[in-house]
Amino acid sequence: QVQLVESGGGLVQAGGSLRLSCAGSGRTFSNYHMGWFRQAPGKEREFVSVISWSASSTSYADSVKGRFSISRDNAKNTVYLQMNSLKPEDTAIYTCVAGLYYGSRWQNYAYWGQGTQVTVSS
Repeated sequence: QVQLVESGGGLVQAGGSLRLSCAGSGRTFSNYHMGWFRQAPGKEREFVSVISWSASSTSYADSVKGRFSISRDNAKNTVYLQMNSLKPEDTAIYTCVAGLYYGSRWQNYAYWGQGTQVTVSS
């Protein structure tokens, strides 16, 4: 089992920045690809970003490319999502995920955190 706990969400004005963190515990964190999904009210779950276990590969949704950056520190069992130039449409619950299969499909990820709310005001 892998336990994931997100932090860093909150309320920010459009154009601002937030950094989300996801702390992992349990099985060897560095074995897993780590990612972020988000879900806004009334909308489907959406892939945001993923980073490979070694941090050699990253991928982003087109909607966040150039604004968001994912990174990880395997020594601290933590993955980060730096979010810049935030827009009101980025408002959602952001959830950290871990899995053995790299990609943008939610089915790739066996472990999910509880989520953290990000609200961007206009």
